[in-house]
Amino acid sequence: MRVDKIIGLAKQGNHDALHDLIESHLPIVERFAYQIGVSANDVEDVTQEVFIRVFRFIDQFSGKTFSTWLYTITLNVARDYFKKTKREQNKIIALFREPTSTVSSDKETFQNEEDAFLHKAIQDLDQKYKVPLVLYYFHDKKIQEISQILSIPESTVKTRLSRAKSRLKKMIEEKGGEFDAK
Repeated sequence: MRVDKIIGLAKQGNHDALHDLIESHLPIVERFAYQIGVSANDVEDVTQEVFIRVFRFIDQFSGKTFSTWLYTITLNVARDYFKKTKREQNKIIALFREPTSTVSSDKETFQNEEDAFLHKAIQDLDQKYKVPLVLYYFHDKKIQEISQILSIPESTVKTRLSRAKSRLKKMIEEKGGEFDAK
């Protein structure tokens, strides 16, 4: 069944249609959330919040592509997550007056060190560079769609992609690796 038909049924309150939307888009949301910096331990919670918002606001879906709308919701939920995480970290730091270190399960997710290194390098980019890069290279979004998701001009998307590649190249070369971004 086509996505627009499923959305129409979901807007009418059909829970099976909503379930189908969730099932078909769950891996995309999880992968995107993780790639833009949500910790592996929190991806499930963020994904759940994304689909809660989809359920709550499906009747307000205006007809642009569903995936664009879904990426926008995911990005907003991730931003909320980052704010909350930062507040919690600041509270912990204030309590103990020493920096905290977090244990990451990234190594479990990646099959080799190169993938882990690339993921780490991407995570070290500013959000404004990381998000367009992830959408373009890992989610195969076109410049126009990224522009809509982020509500920025297409020229800005192109500039941010170019700068992200330059920054990644520099990081990789500093570590003695090679860089090949097409």
